[in-house]
Amino acid sequence: MAWCRQLRVCHVLVLALCVSAAEDFDWTKNEMGSFYYGTFPTGFSWGAGSSAYQTEGAWDKDGKGMSIWDVFSRKKGKIYLNDTGDSSCDGYYKVKDDISLMKEMKLNHYRFSISWPRILPNGMRSDQINEKGIQYYENLISALLENQITPIVTLYHWDLPQALEEKYGGWQNSSIVNLFNDYANLCFERFGNRVKYWITFSNPWSVAVEGYETGEHAPGLKLRGTGAYKAAHNIIKAHAKVWHTYDTQWRNKQKGLVGISLSADWGEPVDITNQRDIEAADRYVQFYLGWFATPLFNGDYPQVMKDYIGRKSAQQGLGSSRLPTFNPQEKSFIRGTCDFLGIGHFTTRYITQKNYPSTRGNSYFTDRDLAELVDPRWPDPGSEWLYSVPWGFRRLLNFVKSQYGNPMIYVTENGVSEKMMCTDLCDEWRMQYFRDYINEMLKAVNDGVNVKGYTAWSLLDKFEWDEGFSERFGLYYVDFRSKNKQRYPKASVQYYKRIISSNGFPNQREIESWRRKATETCTSSNQLLAADPLTSHMEMVTEIVVPTVCTLCILICAIFLMFLLRGRL
Repeated sequence: MAWCRQLRVCHVLVLALCVSAAEDFDWTKNEMGSFYYGTFPTGFSWGAGSSAYQTEGAWDKDGKGMSIWDVFSRKKGKIYLNDTGDSSCDGYYKVKDDISLMKEMKLNHYRFSISWPRILPNGMRSDQINEKGIQYYENLISALLENQITPIVTLYHWDLPQALEEKYGGWQNSSIVNLFNDYANLCFERFGNRVKYWITFSNPWSVAVEGYETGEHAPGLKLRGTGAYKAAHNIIKAHAKVWHTYDTQWRNKQKGLVGISLSADWGEPVDITNQRDIEAADRYVQFYLGWFATPLFNGDYPQVMKDYIGRKSAQQGLGSSRLPTFNPQEKSFIRGTCDFLGIGHFTTRYITQKNYPSTRGNSYFTDRDLAELVDPRWPDPGSEWLYSVPWGFRRLLNFVKSQYGNPMIYVTENGVSEKMMCTDLCDEWRMQYFRDYINEMLKAVNDGVNVKGYTAWSLLDKFEWDEGFSERFGLYYVDFRSKNKQRYPKASVQYYKRIISSNGFPNQREIESWRRKATETCTSSNQLLAADPLTSHMEMVTEIVVPTVCTLCILICAIFLMFLLRGRL
């Protein structure tokens, strides 16, 4: 035990040295250079990702409990076209099929999440453990390892057990910290001998802001100016507690790592010669990424958040800041609880100063005093919020390096969607997006950023939260109309596969051939997909029309027989 304590002290000292080595980020240095030809370091890990609620389906099967998304998606008008994730991709039943897709792409790792209510239906370990849910994830992990694919497991990707939302108020209640720790500890106990990479939370910014500030996501609360900060505060404490639980009880035996996945858009100053714009851009990133990363690396919220929210709170006549505070013991407990930092990134915004009067009321968005702008020349191939701005990715990665002492980074989400019900499998825009963003990541690695792996988002088309099935991020197209939820490879599958095989971008001539070859392969897939409506029609004929006609025939025969018997009597 003594040497364990010494090891932890050394770990904290190393982190402290890393943080003290942090340098100021140079906002004026934006190198938008040409394409870079080269490869990633040996051992760089390539993968794809998913999450439980978005892909599994089987929402009420084998003892699974209700999640806040099961409830939220059933409320009319909350989800586009009132879609739900009840069946989604049917991933719960198609583990072997989907792993064969990963193997075809030669993925090194697969990032997925465990559904808390699938293994603890009421959210509490003391209440009930659902062994069928445990078995599902054991089978998934075993199948991945048998195919030499490393599992990267997320403990929380937004699907809180509904029982905990009803009983405690979810992430608004500090009781959730211990309950989450109990759940995580069960996962370490059952799966930790085979899982070496754990992510506590996926994009807690969305959990806090969209779940408790704007109400766009489950549980749909609009606690403006307070709800998001309170939820984030409990999430940060829950993460730290789980990290310490793993560190003290499991690390020596299981030799794994515990990190967090933080999503962040990049904020670029509108005018890099204007100090107010630079400060606004920094504030944008601090309120986004720094909100969660700075406590985990430094022990407290970014100073700019404390200053701005504190000042706004005072102007509104409040006795204390709407941003909760960590006491000295909590700061010490939270600092250094990140073995690796997961980064989810999709797009960039231009940022300029904008002063919001206190009369606008409490709001996370007005607390920041800034305006977000986009360049109309930026491509917008997918979601209305997702513009392709590759150079912002390199800027963000370098910002992390300078702010947090160059931590180990895994890119845990990066990708692009297509609009609405697009069924063209020759996804030129996605190939271009992957090419450009991955190349900017390669430049960041050459800048000295410690990026160890990349996760394309996502393996499959899936339920996209409040957008339902109207947006598709998948490398594989999923036909949600068919009973079998057939998967079809998009051209980007072949393109990404070639990036993986080459471990980067070896030379111009070879890369130019990738797009041509990938586009050739998607033509036959398009033909298969075009024939699918006929298949779906035949399924309907088989499953609905034929039984209905047979039933009618039986009824007609019975009536005819009844009249015939009456005539004889």
